[in-house]
Amino acid sequence: MILRKAAADLMTEVIETAEENSNVSEVVMRMSKRNIGAVVVLSAIKDPVGIFTERDLLKRVVGEGLDPKTTLISKVMTSKFVCAQSDDDADELAEIMIQGNFRHLPVVDGSKLVGILSLRDVVKHLSGL
Repeated sequence: MILRKAAADLMTEVIETAEENSNVSEVVMRMSKRNIGAVVVLSAIKDPVGIFTERDLLKRVVGEGLDPKTTLISKVMTSKFVCAQSDDDADELAEIMIQGNFRHLPVVDGSKLVGILSLRDVVKHLSGL
């Protein structure tokens, strides 16, 4: 793949986030309304502490029979996740996403969340859209 771009050039800057104490139901409703597959979970001081995806909903909530209205996002999010720096090479990030089976990478500048890079963003760039 030859993107010759940085993460900041391809990422989506409008990021849906959730606080650790949010319940799954309210987060999933926002995801559905915005037609997105992931939200970045933030600590009280706004640092990324996890990511919650459609896969997490399927495997950790529905698959385990948990009640989305009473389950906290912090209990079912992916807490071991990879963040990209805004100046990281998009080619390398695409490879990391494919090898790690990630569809979304939060993008930070230092420790500040500035965007999210999805496989959709990469494909859109490659197709010229």
